[in-house]
Amino acid sequence: MSNQTRLQALSDFLKSRRAAISPAAAGLPEGTRRRTPGLRREEVAQLAGVSSTWYTWLEQGRDIKVSASVLDCIASALQLTKDERSYLFALALENGPGNMPFEQVEVSVISPPLQKILQELTTCPTLISDRRCGIVGWNEAAAHVFLDFASLPQEERNMIRLLFERKEFQRLAVNWEQFVRGYLAIFRAYYGQYVEDHWYDDFIAEMKGKHPAFQALWEESQVSSAPDVVLEFRHAKAGKMLFHLTSLQVHGSTDLRCSIYTPAGASNTEAKLKQLIGQPSIH
Repeated sequence: MSNQTRLQALSDFLKSRRAAISPAAAGLPEGTRRRTPGLRREEVAQLAGVSSTWYTWLEQGRDIKVSASVLDCIASALQLTKDERSYLFALALENGPGNMPFEQVEVSVISPPLQKILQELTTCPTLISDRRCGIVGWNEAAAHVFLDFASLPQEERNMIRLLFERKEFQRLAVNWEQFVRGYLAIFRAYYGQYVEDHWYDDFIAEMKGKHPAFQALWEESQVSSAPDVVLEFRHAKAGKMLFHLTSLQVHGSTDLRCSIYTPAGASNTEAKLKQLIGQPSIH
């Protein structure tokens, strides 16, 4: 992203995190005449041990010098998670380990061992995606529950795009917004990590222009490299299905993610899935 875009992203993030913390949660008195939710800028500065003016400049997105030690104090004051802290450092310092443009990174290839894992997870729909949330691998269970990804052109196999553009996904997830928020949290984590990859800016601008719902959810999105959620699907053939979504980083030379949808133990989802796999795909 450009320097201006990076600073604006930093500004938006600091404002959203400050608004999410109540004075009581920060150990401060509630006080009166609060016109906005969360903490005031001067309160964050006080908690972080920096001047109110300096913090205001930082939150305004001004191009000022920052240090890791001061950022650590701000992260503590805003009660950031590990992933949110990494996101803050990447945007503020612009020197994260992943700042190589995407085109210079080795093309994502699924190794034979990873392909074997995909095949063995017969009753767990599993997707392999790259750092742009592009789907580069899937198993048979995923093709039956979601759609036949092989039928899509490669450029359309982006999970974020599919969530907003394919009615199959919108009909499938009972809580579609929760489903989307999980992937946007992952996407935002990548966005902060790869600050020099201009593809993200172009993609986000495109999605905002095409889908008003994307803009609202993007602005509210959290930062998480591995959200762990329970999802309820309403499949056209199998009916109600409950899955635990576990997202794992695949260590190696390529930045891949393995998203595993494990059938909830207290449901009959696994039995339904076995029956579904024995039938022709509906997509």
